[in-house]
Amino acid sequence: MSQAVLFEKVAFIGLGLIGSSLARVIQAQHLAKSVVASTRSVKTLQDAKQLGLIDAGFHDAGEAIKGADLIVLALPVQATQSALEKIKPFLREDAIITDVGSTKGNVVDAAKAVFGENLPKGFIPGHPIAGSEHSGVHAGKVDLFANHKVILTPLQGSDKEAVQKLIQLWQAAQAEVICMDVDRHDEVLAHTSHLPHLMAFNLVEQLASRKDNLDIFRYAAGGFRDFSRIAASDPQMWHDIFFANKKAILNAVAGFEQQLQQFKQVIENEDSQKLMGMLGHARAARQHFNHMLANQPLMENHTVTQQFTILPGTQKFEGKFTVPGDKSVSHRSIMFGAIAEGTTHVTGFLEGEDALATLQAFRDMGVSIEGPKNGEVTIHGVGINGLKAPASALYMGNSGTSMRLLSGILSAQQFDSVMTGDASLSKRPMERIAKPLRLMGAKIQTTGEKGTPPVSITGSQQLQGIHYDLPMASAQVKSGILLAGLWANGETSVTEPEPTRDHTERMLRAFGYEVKTEGNKISLIGGEKLTGTDIQVPSDISSAAFFMVGAAITQGADITLEAVGINPTRTGVIEILKQMGANLTVENERIAGGEPIADIHIRGTQTLKGIHIPEDQVPLAIDEFPALFIAAACAEGETVLTGAAELRVKESDRIQVMADGLKLLGIQCTPTADGIIIQGKGKAGDWSPVFAGGQIESHHDHRIAMSFSMAGLRAAEPITIVGTETVATSFPTFTELATQAGLLLQVSNI
Repeated sequence: MSQAVLFEKVAFIGLGLIGSSLARVIQAQHLAKSVVASTRSVKTLQDAKQLGLIDAGFHDAGEAIKGADLIVLALPVQATQSALEKIKPFLREDAIITDVGSTKGNVVDAAKAVFGENLPKGFIPGHPIAGSEHSGVHAGKVDLFANHKVILTPLQGSDKEAVQKLIQLWQAAQAEVICMDVDRHDEVLAHTSHLPHLMAFNLVEQLASRKDNLDIFRYAAGGFRDFSRIAASDPQMWHDIFFANKKAILNAVAGFEQQLQQFKQVIENEDSQKLMGMLGHARAARQHFNHMLANQPLMENHTVTQQFTILPGTQKFEGKFTVPGDKSVSHRSIMFGAIAEGTTHVTGFLEGEDALATLQAFRDMGVSIEGPKNGEVTIHGVGINGLKAPASALYMGNSGTSMRLLSGILSAQQFDSVMTGDASLSKRPMERIAKPLRLMGAKIQTTGEKGTPPVSITGSQQLQGIHYDLPMASAQVKSGILLAGLWANGETSVTEPEPTRDHTERMLRAFGYEVKTEGNKISLIGGEKLTGTDIQVPSDISSAAFFMVGAAITQGADITLEAVGINPTRTGVIEILKQMGANLTVENERIAGGEPIADIHIRGTQTLKGIHIPEDQVPLAIDEFPALFIAAACAEGETVLTGAAELRVKESDRIQVMADGLKLLGIQCTPTADGIIIQGKGKAGDWSPVFAGGQIESHHDHRIAMSFSMAGLRAAEPITIVGTETVATSFPTFTELATQAGLLLQVSNI
């Protein structure tokens, strides 16, 4: 698609692979009225004209840039100062000057040598991270930058409008644009680009020097070819880069040598567990951060990448399903297994993004963890005092559970730590856990606005046990305090206003740690140890809730959900649906891994009725209310919820977001400070649609997205739900199982 004209005249100084590729983009998108170039090669200019890349060519850079409002230095980084000296007398005052070099500190130094400390406001260094084994004007490609990153390094005095214009230019090339500090750029690229290239050149040089080099290269496997491919890059360019970024590259090499020495020692000692831990950590780290960072820019920029479309007219909603493992239990199995003595084996582990964030955090703190593979994880515990300082901030993604529970654990460690999260988590309150931890002696700061992440913790504090009355029922806050209490002097106790999920207490006991429960008071004594054990994670009742509601509102539905956790602190959704008249039975009850489980059978045989939800059930169904709101909309009469203020501080304000969506679909409802009043449109014996069609904003909240998906079962027209990419955080197989059951669900990327 053609873009608006951004520049009057663009002048390239140099026209190799990068310059000619960007010129192709500018010409294809009609981004400039005129494009010219300056090179020493007569043939390059002739070829560029013949290819339609430039309107005019010059051998004198000063002549080329006269009247240009954008100048692109597309030449070796070592030539930057000379080029700037040549063009300085001819520059327009408002000209934008950028470059495409792989290092930025030396480019800024070259500019200061020419212009002094007060650099032109339009001087904005840049680095497109894209390339090819081939060079020259003919190697350029219009799509070279598509789906690649371009880093801009604006300086303190850089003009903001000029920066925005460059962002638009690179976005027109379908690149992802990132702004970064100059020094940070050179440090990051030294590790992620320059070091790998140096290693590739080194490996090929090493093997080429062997006497049997012909056989070595003849029988080289795909791994060698993949790794060594970048050694085919331009030697002159990399010669210049290695010298230009000398300090950062030598630091990166030193770090690599140190890590390589660790691998050497582990192999020499035939330490199988240590080697598996290192290899597993590396593999998981690559998968984890690639996945997290793939989603992070989308969250940061509030860009929706995925949407669900639910079509009306399903003929069935039936089947027997096993939903994913319980997220709360999955989190805790990793945490407790990591600080236990001995090995913990976990089955049924939820391989969603939230639980994987917890797993990665403990790998980053030195815990050897194998898996997950098909829901199985083996954790080699380091003991209560065995965690090590992570090399950098721990990234929690979208997981509030990870951040709040880890706050308790990290507050008691001897090292400092920082936890960050994505845009959604960065808006969630953390003072609720930080305040009681400070009472225990922790030095913990919520450094975001309004007590939100990042969370910074100063280590080496000896914690003291406290007796804390929770102002609001919260299993996460309770658990964070109890976990800090494992290291605290004396007794730590928490009194709840209402019972909340007790997975922490149950699992601590499973690991051999004594926890006392007296009414709503839970207490433990610090200083004991945990012993590794086997944990079977039950299916998550929160995930099951969507299918329970879907079956309860659909005529003739028949759904069985197998091995669902029915912990009594989590069964509010079952009790509420039963009170509304759902045909729901709990069958085959048994115990697995210390948690009660059962099969849940739901049939769509009768119209639900609106109720006033008992407040004692609210903490027991806090995560399931978005789904229950859909049930209430299909019920006959009014449903009233009170005492649920915590819903306003989840991944989104779930009361307001659900109310907005329900109204859009034609349901009368009134949100209140701590709940909602919903006027159900159901009628006894009438299974006709109650929802209109429309487009729902999920606000990247996975439970909102899945709840409105079930509304499609009783909708007259299609329902589109935008921002559904976060569903994978808790229910990776949701679309697959929902489709198998009969929901007419389509997934699309936008």
